Amino acid sequence: MTGQESAFRPETDRLLLDVMLGKLAVYLRLCGYDAAYAGDRGVEADDRILDIAAEENRTLLTRDVSLAGQAESSILLTKRDVEDQLAELREAGVELAVAETPTRCGRCNGPLLAVEDDETTPEYAPDPEETDCWRCRDCGQLFWKGSHWKRMNETLD
Repeated sequence: MTGQESAFRPETDRLLLDVMLGKLAVYLRLCGYDAAYAGDRGVEADDRILDIAAEENRTLLTRDVSLAGQAESSILLTKRDVEDQLAELREAGVELAVAETPTRCGRCNGPLLAVEDDETTPEYAPDPEETDCWRCRDCGQLFWKGSHWKRMNETLD
Protein backbone atom coordinates (compact mmCIF):
# COMPACT_ATOMS: atom_id res chain seq x y z
CA MET A 1 0.00 0.00 0.00
CA THR A 2 2.25 2.72 -1.26
CA GLY A 3 1.64 6.20 0.08
CA GLN A 4 -1.02 5.19 2.57
CA GLU A 5 -1.15 3.64 6.01
CA SER A 6 -1.55 -0.12 6.18
CA ALA A 7 -4.86 -1.41 7.48
CA PHE A 8 -3.06 -3.97 9.68
CA ARG A 9 0.03 -3.14 11.73
CA PRO A 10 2.00 -5.17 14.27
CA GLU A 11 1.60 -2.49 16.94
CA THR A 12 -2.19 -2.63 16.84
CA ASP A 13 -3.40 -5.90 15.33
CA ARG A 14 -3.44 -9.43 16.66
CA LEU A 15 -3.77 -12.37 14.29
CA LEU A 16 -4.87 -16.00 14.48
CA LEU A 17 -3.76 -18.37 11.74
CA ASP A 18 -5.60 -21.61 11.14
CA VAL A 19 -3.77 -24.94 10.88
CA MET A 20 -3.11 -24.52 7.14
CA LEU A 21 -0.86 -21.49 7.66
CA GLY A 22 1.97 -22.55 9.98
CA LYS A 23 4.85 -21.31 7.79
CA LEU A 24 3.14 -17.95 7.37
CA ALA A 25 2.97 -17.53 11.16
CA VAL A 26 6.79 -17.46 11.36
CA TYR A 27 7.00 -14.61 8.84
CA LEU A 28 4.31 -12.58 10.60
CA ARG A 29 6.06 -13.02 13.94
CA LEU A 30 9.32 -11.82 12.37
CA CYS A 31 7.40 -8.71 11.33
CA GLY A 32 6.41 -8.16 14.96
CA TYR A 33 2.84 -9.45 14.85
CA ASP A 34 1.26 -11.24 17.78
CA ALA A 35 0.43 -14.13 15.44
CA ALA A 36 -1.15 -17.07 17.24
CA TYR A 37 -1.18 -20.34 15.31
CA ALA A 38 -4.03 -22.77 15.92
CA GLY A 39 -1.65 -25.70 15.37
CA ASP A 40 0.54 -24.55 18.29
CA ARG A 41 -2.53 -24.82 20.49
CA GLY A 42 -3.65 -28.17 19.11
CA VAL A 43 -6.86 -26.61 17.79
CA GLU A 44 -8.35 -27.71 14.47
CA ALA A 45 -12.11 -27.44 14.99
CA ASP A 46 -13.65 -24.45 13.24
CA ASP A 47 -15.90 -23.57 16.18
CA ARG A 48 -12.97 -23.43 18.57
CA ILE A 49 -10.88 -21.35 16.13
CA LEU A 50 -13.74 -18.87 15.85
CA ASP A 51 -14.08 -18.76 19.65
CA ILE A 52 -10.37 -18.01 20.09
CA ALA A 53 -10.45 -15.26 17.45
CA ALA A 54 -13.42 -13.61 19.17
CA GLU A 55 -12.19 -14.10 22.76
CA GLU A 56 -8.71 -12.75 21.99
CA ASN A 57 -9.80 -10.04 19.55
CA ARG A 58 -7.77 -11.51 16.67
CA THR A 59 -8.22 -11.27 12.92
CA LEU A 60 -8.46 -14.78 11.50
CA LEU A 61 -6.22 -15.70 8.57
CA THR A 62 -7.46 -18.78 6.73
CA ARG A 63 -7.73 -20.51 3.36
CA ASP A 64 -11.18 -21.86 4.32
CA VAL A 65 -13.92 -19.82 2.63
CA SER A 66 -16.63 -20.96 5.04
CA LEU A 67 -14.52 -20.28 8.13
CA ALA A 68 -13.53 -16.81 6.90
CA GLY A 69 -17.20 -15.98 6.36
CA GLN A 70 -18.09 -16.89 9.94
CA ALA A 71 -15.36 -14.84 11.66
CA GLU A 72 -15.96 -11.31 12.93
CA SER A 73 -12.73 -10.22 11.24
CA SER A 74 -10.87 -12.34 8.71
CA ILE A 75 -8.57 -12.36 5.72
CA LEU A 76 -9.18 -15.13 3.22
CA LEU A 77 -6.06 -16.38 1.48
CA THR A 78 -6.31 -18.39 -1.73
CA LYS A 79 -2.70 -19.33 -2.39
CA ARG A 80 -0.76 -22.32 -1.01
CA ASP A 81 2.80 -20.99 -1.32
CA VAL A 82 3.95 -18.80 1.57
CA GLU A 83 5.47 -16.15 -0.73
CA ASP A 84 2.17 -15.89 -2.61
CA GLN A 85 0.32 -15.68 0.71
CA LEU A 86 2.58 -12.81 1.76
CA ALA A 87 1.70 -11.01 -1.48
CA GLU A 88 -2.01 -11.55 -0.77
CA LEU A 89 -1.60 -10.14 2.72
CA ARG A 90 0.22 -7.09 1.40
CA GLU A 91 -2.63 -6.54 -1.09
CA ALA A 92 -5.10 -6.82 1.82
CA GLY A 93 -3.32 -3.98 3.64
CA VAL A 94 -1.17 -5.98 6.04
CA GLU A 95 2.09 -4.18 6.84
CA LEU A 96 4.93 -6.60 6.14
CA ALA A 97 8.41 -5.50 7.11
CA VAL A 98 10.95 -7.26 9.28
CA ALA A 99 11.03 -5.59 12.68
CA GLU A 100 14.36 -3.85 13.29
CA THR A 101 14.35 -5.27 16.81
CA PRO A 102 12.64 -8.65 17.00
CA THR A 103 9.76 -8.83 19.47
CA ARG A 104 8.14 -12.25 18.87
CA CYS A 105 9.43 -15.81 18.94
CA GLY A 106 9.14 -17.44 15.53
CA ARG A 107 8.62 -20.81 17.20
CA CYS A 108 5.94 -20.11 19.86
CA ASN A 109 4.93 -16.42 19.50
CA GLY A 110 6.24 -15.58 22.98
CA PRO A 111 7.83 -12.20 23.70
CA LEU A 112 11.57 -11.82 23.13
CA LEU A 113 13.94 -10.31 25.67
CA ALA A 114 17.40 -8.98 24.86
CA VAL A 115 20.26 -11.23 25.99
CA GLU A 116 22.72 -9.26 28.14
CA ASP A 117 26.38 -9.16 27.09
CA ASP A 118 27.49 -11.18 30.12
CA GLU A 119 24.90 -13.96 29.71
CA THR A 120 26.04 -17.36 28.51
CA THR A 121 24.60 -18.79 25.32
CA PRO A 122 24.76 -22.30 23.81
CA GLU A 123 27.79 -23.26 21.68
CA TYR A 124 25.79 -22.94 18.44
CA ALA A 125 24.87 -19.31 19.19
CA PRO A 126 27.00 -16.20 18.78
CA ASP A 127 28.56 -14.41 21.74
CA PRO A 128 26.08 -11.71 22.89
CA GLU A 129 29.01 -9.32 23.38
CA GLU A 130 29.61 -9.49 19.61
CA THR A 131 26.12 -10.06 18.21
CA ASP A 132 22.74 -8.87 19.48
CA CYS A 133 20.73 -11.86 20.67
CA TRP A 134 17.22 -12.31 22.04
CA ARG A 135 15.68 -15.13 24.07
CA CYS A 136 12.03 -16.14 24.11
CA ARG A 137 10.54 -15.61 27.54
CA ASP A 138 8.17 -18.55 27.04
CA CYS A 139 10.16 -21.33 25.32
CA GLY A 140 13.77 -20.20 25.80
CA GLN A 141 14.61 -20.26 22.06
CA LEU A 142 17.55 -18.01 21.18
CA PHE A 143 17.46 -15.64 18.17
CA TRP A 144 19.94 -13.42 16.37
CA LYS A 145 20.12 -11.81 12.95
CA GLY A 146 21.83 -14.60 11.02
CA SER A 147 21.38 -16.19 7.59
CA HIS A 148 17.78 -17.28 8.29
CA TRP A 149 16.89 -13.70 9.25
CA LYS A 150 18.49 -12.42 6.04
CA ARG A 151 16.63 -14.93 3.83
CA MET A 152 13.28 -14.09 5.40
CA ASN A 153 13.99 -10.37 5.02
CA GLU A 154 14.81 -10.89 1.33
CA THR A 155 11.58 -12.84 0.84
CA LEU A 156 9.56 -10.03 2.39
CA ASP A 157 11.30 -7.44 0.22
